Amino acid sequence: MVHSVLPQEIIRVKRDGGRLERAHLEAFVAGLVDGSWSEGQVAAMAMAVFLNGLSAEETIDLTRSMQRSGEVLDWSDAGFDGPVLDKHSTGGVGDKVSLLLAPIMAACGAVVPMISGRGLGHTGGTLDKCDSIPGYRTAPSIAELRATLRLTGCAVIGQTAELAPADRRLYAIRDITATIESIPLITASILSKKLAAGLQGLVMDVKCGSGAFADTPEKAIALARSLVEVACGAGLPTRALVTDMNQVLGHACGNAVEVLEAVELLRGEHRAPRLLQVTRLLCAELMQIGGLAAESSEALARVDSVLADGAALERFARMVYALGGPPDFCDRPRAYLPQAPVVRTVPAPAAGWIYAKATREVGLAVVELGGGRRHATDGIDHRVGFSGMVSLGQRVERGEPLAVVHAASDAAADAAAVRLVQCIRIGAAPPVPTPLLIARVPA
Repeated sequence: MVHSVLPQEIIRVKRDGGRLERAHLEAFVAGLVDGSWSEGQVAAMAMAVFLNGLSAEETIDLTRSMQRSGEVLDWSDAGFDGPVLDKHSTGGVGDKVSLLLAPIMAACGAVVPMISGRGLGHTGGTLDKCDSIPGYRTAPSIAELRATLRLTGCAVIGQTAELAPADRRLYAIRDITATIESIPLITASILSKKLAAGLQGLVMDVKCGSGAFADTPEKAIALARSLVEVACGAGLPTRALVTDMNQVLGHACGNAVEVLEAVELLRGEHRAPRLLQVTRLLCAELMQIGGLAAESSEALARVDSVLADGAALERFARMVYALGGPPDFCDRPRAYLPQAPVVRTVPAPAAGWIYAKATREVGLAVVELGGGRRHATDGIDHRVGFSGMVSLGQRVERGEPLAVVHAASDAAADAAAVRLVQCIRIGAAPPVPTPLLIARVPA
């Protein structure tokens, strides 16, 4: 029985470790949207949840309330031929899987309205990468989104102002009150937007390691289980993979350099094994969720087929053009992507094996170059970053490249080179290989 929905009384319940009822959480979300909860009250509530947690039922109620805080997309009258599916990553360094998965899944028969985010902290943002493409619109109208999906089967775009507005305010306050790392709040933040997108299936890529929010398998698996349990409880079939983020995913990290790597992979050039494998595994899970394949082997074969015959590349090209980019972007990506004025190799200081990477620090080095944000209002230099990054277990000789730095000035390149060398440990023997797939959390 809910006797009061006054903000201070709702905060008191959770402060004292009690269970919040649905009406409590609905009142909290309504207050986020209409401003009747002050910033201090929202911050107190976030801290109470951070310290005392939420049960699965509370998290489901919070997620559903946040989902309904704005527009909920409905594709039932869109005339799509395939299931509406999506993927979400908890964030990593060099993670350009979204740019690959969306067109691959479209080529396999799915419809992918991929609502993505911008860079956060040391992790890169898919929308920032898309902004590297001249003319590409990351904020189309709902009508334009529908038209693009009918034409191409996929659209990588940003969150509209109408989708889950409660999450935007709550996240902004969490970001300045040291409450980002709450698993229930992370779960509700991610899933409220995905549920509002009208999906029929979702696969989560929960990153684990030195370049991820979840730096231990225990933390990553706990987050993966929360996401799957709450999504399924809210009616969205979901599976999660926990994947390794102890090194840059692929050979590039930045914005334009990552778009180039994605296009070259779709073209069949320079396919980084780990990047390709993570993409294949996530696609296979999503195809099974959506009923496009009965088992993993069938799904993987279809993924390989659309990569080999160019169907996935064609979908990417059509998506770019439909959203305002050049019609021949995939034919001449280097002609369109912005180029840094200073490009130079970073030499290895010694011979040996690439033994370990401080991957989070690599991401922060990209931020220092201008490829990420220190503050939400900061601009992005899409030209900068690293390419040709060495992989763990790779042998290098003294003076051989650890990476190629792309910078706006000689001074910035010098500083980035010094920082990168400090991020990479060279050993006398190769490291023990770690599995790319750490855990799978089924529905």
